[in-house]
Amino acid sequence: MLQHLRHAEIMRRVRLSGATSVRDLAAQLGVSPSTIRRDLEVLDRDGTLRRVRGGALAGADADTDRPFAEVAGVDEQDKESVAARAAQLVGDGDVVLLDIGTTTMRLACRLRGRRVTVVTSSLAVLDVLRDDPVVELLLLGGMLRRPYHSLVGVLTEEALGQVCADRVFLGASGVRADGQLVDTTLAEVPLKRAMIAAAGQVVLLVDRHKFPGTGALRVCGPEDIDVLVTNEGADASTLRACADAGAEVLLA
Repeated sequence: MLQHLRHAEIMRRVRLSGATSVRDLAAQLGVSPSTIRRDLEVLDRDGTLRRVRGGALAGADADTDRPFAEVAGVDEQDKESVAARAAQLVGDGDVVLLDIGTTTMRLACRLRGRRVTVVTSSLAVLDVLRDDPVVELLLLGGMLRRPYHSLVGVLTEEALGQVCADRVFLGASGVRADGQLVDTTLAEVPLKRAMIAAAGQVVLLVDRHKFPGTGALRVCGPEDIDVLVTNEGADASTLRACADAGAEVLLA
């Protein structure tokens, strides 16, 4: 891969995840860690990202640089297949929690016309289901996080304390090689944990590009995931780690 193309891909991945490591970038791009270190030094000098020990961080305006609509257009086919497989897990009459994210938005599209109750903090899910006369839709309150079309904060967390869902469909920035679920947004992590606590079953939706995964903040361990839905081609050793911890792995 030419250097300028590699730099563009590094920035795409850093902006999408918020933070990433040299090791993960090297594995994802098929180059040596020393090559990635040199790339990060160049991008840091340019002010494109912030180089930190062991990896890189996106700038403070990463959400602005990577708005929801742009993220939704990345890896569309993989996200769509994950959403389609996840929809098969929903039964009539179920109460489901939908996390924020572009894959859960696609799942919401597949729940239109279904006799289910959907609870969410995602305005993207709201937009998909707001005019559906069959779906019962409950929107959690909170502070608006505009770039990612979501509601966050203590009001959202307190509302989740009143929810008892059959299952939650959870998104994430990535899955580490040991199965740890990670994210990059401080405001979203406590909400994901509260959603896990509010549901009888935890279903993780992550397309194959989120393996081995990036993210500086731990959400939960693989033992907290009941079902993992991803694509053929996801990192096999990471999937084994999740399965060994008790997760059922479904490939779309």
